[in-house]
Amino acid sequence: MSPDSTPRGQVPEVAWPSVLVLVLFLMFVWSRPDQAAEAFGALRERIETSFGWAYVLLTTGVLVYLLRLGLGRFRHVRLGADDSRPEFNTVSWFAMLFSAGMGIGLIFWSIAEPIEHFASNPFAGPGETDSRRAHAALRLTFFHWGLHAWGVFALMGLALGYFSFRHGLPMTLRTTLYPVLGQRIYGPLGHAVDVFAVFGTVAGVATSLGLGAQQIVVGLGELTDLEVGLSTELIVVALITVLGTATLMAGLRRGIENLSNVNLGLTVMLAAILLLAGPTLFLVNLGVHGLGEYLQNLIGQSLWVSPIEEAGWHRTWTLFYWGWWISWAPFVGIFIARISYGRTIGEFVLGVLVVPTMLTLLWLTIFGGTALSLELASPGVLVDAVVEHEAVALFRTLQLLPLAGWLVPLALTLVVVLIGTYFLTSMAAATYVVNQLIAGGETHPLRRHRLLWGITIGAIGGSLLAAGGLEAIQAVAIAAALPLVLVFGIMIYGFEGGLAADSPLPPRRRARLFSRPHPAHPEDPPLVAVDPDGGEPGG
Repeated sequence: MSPDSTPRGQVPEVAWPSVLVLVLFLMFVWSRPDQAAEAFGALRERIETSFGWAYVLLTTGVLVYLLRLGLGRFRHVRLGADDSRPEFNTVSWFAMLFSAGMGIGLIFWSIAEPIEHFASNPFAGPGETDSRRAHAALRLTFFHWGLHAWGVFALMGLALGYFSFRHGLPMTLRTTLYPVLGQRIYGPLGHAVDVFAVFGTVAGVATSLGLGAQQIVVGLGELTDLEVGLSTELIVVALITVLGTATLMAGLRRGIENLSNVNLGLTVMLAAILLLAGPTLFLVNLGVHGLGEYLQNLIGQSLWVSPIEEAGWHRTWTLFYWGWWISWAPFVGIFIARISYGRTIGEFVLGVLVVPTMLTLLWLTIFGGTALSLELASPGVLVDAVVEHEAVALFRTLQLLPLAGWLVPLALTLVVVLIGTYFLTSMAAATYVVNQLIAGGETHPLRRHRLLWGITIGAIGGSLLAAGGLEAIQAVAIAAALPLVLVFGIMIYGFEGGLAADSPLPPRRRARLFSRPHPAHPEDPPLVAVDPDGGEPGG
């Protein structure tokens, strides 16, 4: 069946409050950037200190629950009707998952984080050999970017895809509260939840846009004599905004899917250059050993809550990442759900949890391992670069490799281009999700609304960069993970009730959560399948 040919406009109860919240917050950050950064930073630290254990338990519990779903009796249940089939081919699906999930973060941190852990971490004391410190550094980087991160994204996407495609509920964050609120998700509480999701998504992508512009400018400075400064960074933000909005206007299939495929191709090309031109045997041995240590320490590391003397490291790294992944879960989860129509639960868990994790670990091995080999050979060569500027580490690593003369500028150019294309994809995907949230779950938002919010997000990112407010909004985004811990708990409860409708158990033993009709909002059209041809109505 084809999608509804007449997309709805914005939901005023979500759109206007979202704009108001963003304007009020931005006015505060613009007028008092230092005070805002200090206040929200203190809020983030207080939450991480008092409720860090909740972040630890949630990410670990989500991982266990997902493995149960992927291997259990519901693994053959589809996100859609029983006869539905995937909208996107597997390669494009993986490419979009990776691009929207954490592709850009890996570019930035794949060298900086292992080097920082090599310099200092609580699991390798001062008496440890350099090789043991290198192993610990890679293992900790694996831990922060591996199964736990993708697990948070996967569960949010799986639950929303299931509720929406199989039970007819809107694909917005409010749906996760249906088990508790019922039809009240279409009232003020539901609207407030979606406003919260809009704010979190805009905050996250605007922060990433500003940080990404800084890294691109650093890269351009390494390639050319371009002057590195705020004006150049703002030009880059404007360029990404224009190109990202154009990608969004082209739609999922013609825009985001094609750009994600380009990302995947460039990623493979860049990784191949480092793997073949770098210390190949060292990387193979380090990767195999690192994977073994990661899996061996997974349970203990997952539940490790640092003692007092190591609390600073734990908050700076592990709790920062857990809060960041949880806060990004609505955005990434909604996008993953949107592109996963027709997948089975087992296929989804394998495709969103296991495969991206393995690709992530491979990427970290190649880039982080190359940097560690250079640091082991010449102590201080990259540690000093990271201290200078974390964004410099990747470019400095490429310059230190024994590459042929023409490969150095090629690799540097690939990095700059890849950073740009990953940011284009992330921005387009996030803007798509924002439009979906303010349109009550409509999967084909009006083009004029895509244009409006694309420009708005770019303007917010640029203005925060100019005002020095990126740290403040990042701290707010991470602190916003705390209420999402409760949302995840309700979502798991509701997911269990929804799966009861697909249970082979006798009716009297099934949960009654979804046993009665629960139509969408009275003004919503009936649920329909995604157009297999990828057509997107205009507006």
